[in-house]
Amino acid sequence: MALDEHTITEALRTVIDPELGINIVDLGLVYDVSIESDCVRVTMTMTTPACPLGAHITAEATEVIERLAGPGRAAVELVWSPAWTPLMMSLAAKQQLGWL
Repeated sequence: MALDEHTITEALRTVIDPELGINIVDLGLVYDVSIESDCVRVTMTMTTPACPLGAHITAEATEVIERLAGPGRAAVELVWSPAWTPLMMSLAAKQQLGWL
């Protein structure tokens, strides 16, 4: 399997926000995925800076990437700008929450 941004993004769909039961990609928490040299870089956020599961979700995202890319090849950066809003969620996430 070729390692590309799409493959990484699809793998990140297995990382579920335990509070909402929705994957981090559909929640709009993943801002960017790139492959630079021998490192997969993911820029992501949480629904709020006070998210009690932020460390857990970040660690799980790192683990998922390293399963594909190899140990030590994942760099997950947690950012707060731009701030997450519900508008960032996919249609599927909004439907799962009963918003549509």
